[in-house]
Amino acid sequence: MEEIVEATGAADIYGGERPQMEAALDELVQTIKGLRSTMTVETGFDPIEHILARVKSEESMREKCRRKGLPETSESALHELYDGLGIRVVCSFLSDVYALRDHLASDPSIQVLEERDYIRHAKPNGYRSYHMIVRTHRGYYAEVQLRTISMDTWAALEHHLHYKKRFGGNQKLIVQELKRCADELASTDVSMQTIRDMILSEED
Repeated sequence: MEEIVEATGAADIYGGERPQMEAALDELVQTIKGLRSTMTVETGFDPIEHILARVKSEESMREKCRRKGLPETSESALHELYDGLGIRVVCSFLSDVYALRDHLASDPSIQVLEERDYIRHAKPNGYRSYHMIVRTHRGYYAEVQLRTISMDTWAALEHHLHYKKRFGGNQKLIVQELKRCADELASTDVSMQTIRDMILSEED
């Protein structure tokens, strides 16, 4: 995730609301940590490996406005684009992703506006994750990404390869290999989930 970066030069695209956004982000993280504790008590297993959170940097938000054909204003940043706040939650198993999704959807402090299941319906390049667009009680939008360790590892490596290097003449082969790796990791997630379920069934 991107680090919080203070605006420089041009007027703050968030219109001076960054402190309130950071407070809303912290509250959302605390909500997820509370759900984490509840789920751990319920199942005896901690469902989350780690949580990353950020307020989208000034540069990134302005770039996205340009890419979407929107004016670089606080209206666009706060009301037209929904990922000014971002949280990535990395879970241990597939079932943890969906269980956490259910807990988030039922939390009264969060309004779920949109969901995209890129786990069951992976992107063409192999990307997998569960995305939720939510609105906090303070009125700010946030994108919450839920994924397994395998999905997070693949996405991080794909990001480095895609954005740091030019594929050149090997682009087609590299894209194919990345997709193959994503599929293999997805298969491993299913296998690990099956093993976990077998262990839990023996304990009952």
